[in-house]
Order: sequence, then C-alpha cells, then structure tokens
Amino acid sequence: MTGETTSGETTSGDMPDLGPQARLVARLAERVTDGQLAAPTPCPDYAVRHLIGHLIGLARAFEQAARKEFGPALDADPASHVPDIGPGWRDELAGALDALAGAWRDPAAWRGMTRAGGVDLPGEVAGLVALDELVVHGWDLARATGQEYGPDETSLEGARALLTPTGEEGEEGGEPDGLFGKPVLVPEGAPLLDRVIGLSGRDPGWRARG
Repeated sequence: MTGETTSGETTSGDMPDLGPQARLVARLAERVTDGQLAAPTPCPDYAVRHLIGHLIGLARAFEQAARKEFGPALDADPASHVPDIGPGWRDELAGALDALAGAWRDPAAWRGMTRAGGVDLPGEVAGLVALDELVVHGWDLARATGQEYGPDETSLEGARALLTPTGEEGEEGGEPDGLFGKPVLVPEGAPLLDRVIGLSGRDPGWRARG
C-alpha cells in the first residue's frame, strides 16, 4: 500500500519520503561558495569539501542499498578514508540525492534485508539510517557555512526514532550510548532539531569559528 505526499510523490505505507530532506541538502550545497570548501565542520575530521564528498558517497551507497544492488560500495567502511570532491560536485551531489530519494520511494526498498557500510540490516532500518544521515549531515553543512536549517518534522521524527538510545545503561550507570556514541544532553523542552543533533553526539550550539 502506498501513500500520497503533498508533492504528488508516493511513499511505502508509513515509511518517510526522503525527497524533502534530500532537496533541502541539495539547496544548502548549491549555496556553498568555493571559499567555504576548506572551512571546518562539526565532523572533526572533515572540512566542508570532505563532508560534501561524504554526502555524495552515502547517497550513492544508500541508493544501491534500496535497490539491493550488492557490491563493493555497500561493503566499504565509510570511516576508512576521507572523501573529497571533483570539479562538478554540485551537479554530482544533486543527481545522487535525487536518485537516492527516488530509490526509497519503491515499497520493495523497505522490505527484506540489505547492506550498508559492510553491515547487513533490514531495509526499513537502512531507510531510516539514510534519512538520519541526510538530517544530521545537512545540519553539519548548514552550521559550517552559516546557513539557516529547518528540516520537516517527519524527517526529524524519523531521525529521532533511529537515534534514541535503547537497552542497558551506559558506563557508571549513566545514559546508554546512542547509535553513534554518547548523546550530548540538551535542555528540557529544546527544539526537536536540537534534540536530534544532541542524540547524534553533536553539540547543538556548535558554530563555525571566525
């Protein structure tokens, strides 16, 4: 069963449409200047150019994960190298993001098992991981380049559901670690975006220097 989005695109049942968040990230990238490519980001090992290279790579990998096209791209550990960009990176990223969103509109993408980063996982989890990557790295890119950032609530809720820690307590009886490490605590009643970013292990107050 499929549902109709406000833009006329279809999604699988209650599964989120990655299209709005993919387009938001593409718009952020379009406004990045060449002079900002060497700027630092909330990802300690990445300058802006490396973050964009990572977005291109993850978009392509998760498109293949949606289509169950198993190969080297789905076996590679993204932490094993620092990605970079070529001269046509704006068009390259926009195309990869559009293809990613299109692949996850197929109900079959959310069923069965797939693989990403060398890890086998259910399709419905892989789809949420892809969405979370777009939400969190979109924030990284916006903060690094001084842009406003406002993901839609459905995308934020999908990322929050994936990132919320479950299971045993952390060290010394503290909060359990989240999917990507120890969450950063945010004030009670903080905006949903800040809560999602905190759950990802980032400080929602991070700002570019200078």
